[in-house]
Formats: sequence, C-alpha cells, structure tokens
Amino acid sequence: MAQAKRKKRFFNVEIPLIKKTTQLQAYEIKELDKRFIKYDLTRILKGKATIITLKTKVNGEEVLTFPKEMRLLPYYLRRMVRRGTNYVEDSFSTESKDSQIRIKPFLVTRRKVSREVRKTLRNKAREELILWAKESSTEKIFDETLKGKIQRELSIKLKKIYPLSLCEIRVLNVEKEKKK
Repeated sequence: MAQAKRKKRFFNVEIPLIKKTTQLQAYEIKELDKRFIKYDLTRILKGKATIITLKTKVNGEEVLTFPKEMRLLPYYLRRMVRRGTNYVEDSFSTESKDSQIRIKPFLVTRRKVSREVRKTLRNKAREELILWAKESSTEKIFDETLKGKIQRELSIKLKKIYPLSLCEIRVLNVEKEKKK
C-alpha cells in the first residue's frame, strides 16, 4: 500500500528581539518546537559582525523565538585590535533574574598598558557586568547588548581607569534557564 506524500511548508517565525519575522520549513508546526535558528545581524548592526542563535517555541499557531547565544565574529575583533594596543578578555558565569548566563567581555586599550592596568580593567568590567546582570532579565540583557547600551555605560566607567578604544561583549550565552 502506498503512503501519502507529505509536503513541507513554510511557517512564519516571530523574532521579537529584533522586530523581524523569518520563515522555517517543516511538515507540521509542531516540528518547529525547540529548534535552533542562527541569524546574522551584521547588516542590522551596521557592520558589527554578529551572529545570534535563537530557540523556537510553538505557542498554538504562532512560533516565537528566545535568544540563546550572541557572538561577535572573530574577523570583526581582529580588525579592531591595532598595532600598539592591548586587548583584555575575560569569561565568567553569572546569574540573571531568570537564567544563568556566560558573559565574555572584550576590551581594547588605546595604547600599550601594563599588566596591572589590564588586570584592573578586567576586574572592574566583571564587577560591573555581574551587578548589571543580577537586576536584569535575559531578554533585557540581550536587548541592551544588541543596542550597545551596556557597552557604552561600561566604557564610561572603565574610562576612569584607562580610556578604551573598544568595549564589546564578545559572547553572551544562556547556560541554564531557571524553572518557572
């Protein structure tokens, strides 16, 4: 007995973080649940090479997405680090209101600086980012990072230690979501 052929269809997927919709292909809308989407934000962010990973959730007849990870591409960062400058990296895990997130800041100084200044910049950035994450939800954290709000505020606070030519969040990753 022959089986009936099923045909894949396109379903609209809402991405509220960037106020866009995209389409995913599947046989039924139920198959789109817990699927991951990688979305390139380079054009939206005017050349800041960024990839965002989103997780889908089916709610009735609509498919919503929630951010899981956002990362700056390495070629963008290599372009920003000039000769005669230092860069400072860090990686730490912290709690937000509704999840556990990993933040990797990336700071570039204007000139070469001592190890002590780099250490102070790293520690102050970590301290400020942990305080900021504790009082924010995951959605707000991703939104403010995309808009560059937290980077500007962090750069202004770190300027008192040493002026920076670049202050970015290299990777923002949701490690574990808290149960509701």
